[in-house]
Amino acid sequence: MNRLSEFMLPPAKSTLAAETDALFHFINVTSIILLAGITFAIVYFSWKYRRRSEDDVTPVITHNNKLEITWSVIPLILVMIVFGWGFTGYLNLTTAPDDSYEIRVVGKSWLWEFHYETGHVSVNELHVPVNRPVKLIMSSDDVLHSFYIPDFRVKMDVLPNRYTSVWFEAIETGESIIYCAEYCGNAHSNMLATTYVHSVEDFETWLETAGSADDDMDPVELGEQLVTRNACDTCHSTDGTRLQGPSFQGLWGSEREMQDGEIVTVDENYVRESILEPNARITAGFDPVMPSYSGTLSDRQIDAIIEYLKTLQ
Repeated sequence: MNRLSEFMLPPAKSTLAAETDALFHFINVTSIILLAGITFAIVYFSWKYRRRSEDDVTPVITHNNKLEITWSVIPLILVMIVFGWGFTGYLNLTTAPDDSYEIRVVGKSWLWEFHYETGHVSVNELHVPVNRPVKLIMSSDDVLHSFYIPDFRVKMDVLPNRYTSVWFEAIETGESIIYCAEYCGNAHSNMLATTYVHSVEDFETWLETAGSADDDMDPVELGEQLVTRNACDTCHSTDGTRLQGPSFQGLWGSEREMQDGEIVTVDENYVRESILEPNARITAGFDPVMPSYSGTLSDRQIDAIIEYLKTLQ
């Protein structure tokens, strides 16, 4: 069964994976057995009751109580087993242990924000400790998203204007990919993040030092890293290519026409407003899909992004 899991499923890296995989294999094996039995019956009866001569007449068979009860009861039993098994797994998935470490997750088009109890906010990077339950309390700032980590066998819709939650306990250190499993717009396929599972000691160290590595960086270098780290390059290219938003190349100092006809010069005030209140002014020809980074980026980080934009001429 382990080899079958390795062949058909991603690595099992959480305590929830074994039960989920067992149900998956039960459904597959049962389906294969039924398929083989039905296929054999079709072939056998096709051969046994084939027409041997022109005088053969098919007898009139009204019904068979035993057969009808059998083919009704057996699928009913199988369906009830799958339902009970799946419902139990769902309850386990939504009922986090009391000692869980809580992380706020915010889905935006097209990135994931993770808010920690220390006040630190990471974008597209979920850092968690190994061998400790982690509860994710999730919401969306715009449209429906779905938080999915295949390695942990956890998936839950992330909805606007309400909270959903899911939990997991990683059983080994390493990295795992996070996907959005609900179509959420043009850049849906780029809404990827990474889970970093640390030892308990390394996780505590990361919490204490998160963000401090940026303090001594050159503003331009920091701005370039922030553009990548915060998924700005998902919608804004740096080579002039048109994506969901205006390209950063040649943006600084240029004059841009807004949807209401206003002409705006791209300066510090415009960039800051675009980051914190992206829908206040919309460039003509583009849709208002950019999420706000208010509470995510500090003043120093916004200044660093501005310095980086100045270099993209």
